[in-house]
Amino acid sequence: MTGYGIGSQENGKVKYTVELKSLNSKFLELNLRLPKAVSDREFAIRSESSKLIERGKVNVTVTVEYVDQTAKASSINTALLKKYYEQLQEIAVQVGDKNANLLDMALNMPEVVSSNEDVVDEEEGKVLMEAFYRAVDRFNQFRQDEGGILKSDLESRVHLILSYLTEVESVEGDRIPLIRERISHYLNEAVGKENVDMNRFEQEIIFYIDKLDITEEKVRLRSHCNYFIQALNASDSNGKKLGFISQEMGREINTLGSKANDANIQQIVVRMKEELEKVKEQLLNVL
Repeated sequence: MTGYGIGSQENGKVKYTVELKSLNSKFLELNLRLPKAVSDREFAIRSESSKLIERGKVNVTVTVEYVDQTAKASSINTALLKKYYEQLQEIAVQVGDKNANLLDMALNMPEVVSSNEDVVDEEEGKVLMEAFYRAVDRFNQFRQDEGGILKSDLESRVHLILSYLTEVESVEGDRIPLIRERISHYLNEAVGKENVDMNRFEQEIIFYIDKLDITEEKVRLRSHCNYFIQALNASDSNGKKLGFISQEMGREINTLGSKANDANIQQIVVRMKEELEKVKEQLLNVL
């Protein structure tokens, strides 16, 4: 399901901004882009995302902005720097090199200079997660708003299928008598009315018409449509369930069309299939 959300949080020293974007996917696929300083928070963000987002191909982008520019300045270990500098001076005297830039050499010695960007303390970690939760709230709200529109569209299409089913029931009344009359006419022309065994004829007609009976298909299709609407209005995430129900609806509609043996009913069935295909397309956006 598509979605978008952005959230920011700062504490006077640092400001974190988290942006979430998602596309349709059957599963949760996370792609995280984090600054090096917060790479150790990746597991926490992935864990919370799996709880709060559920499904989708989601891109999570974290950016950091230091409100206090001195907060990201590197730290110098003064005591260690002096120690290295004194040792370098002694060596310079011993080798007779008075032109060496000893301070630059001391600054490049191990552990003299450390970057604060590579370390995030607990306070900054909380700021990051607050920004993340704000982004998720807006992201889920975006999805809920889109879901409300999808819900109305799906419900109207299923109700339209039910209205087509009512049309089928209104035109099928003359179907069986017409089939019976047509078969009787063909038989009379083929062998003559006086040569027809009416008892046998009635038995065959009952057997043939039983194969064309669509009562069960109508009952099941109406039941599936009502169940679809019920699942659609439930508070749970029922995207997969709705997909399964739509498959069952499709089976009943196909059987209805194949057994109808009536041009009017088959035309209505085509309109049912058209609406059901639109339902299936929209279900790709439902959690």
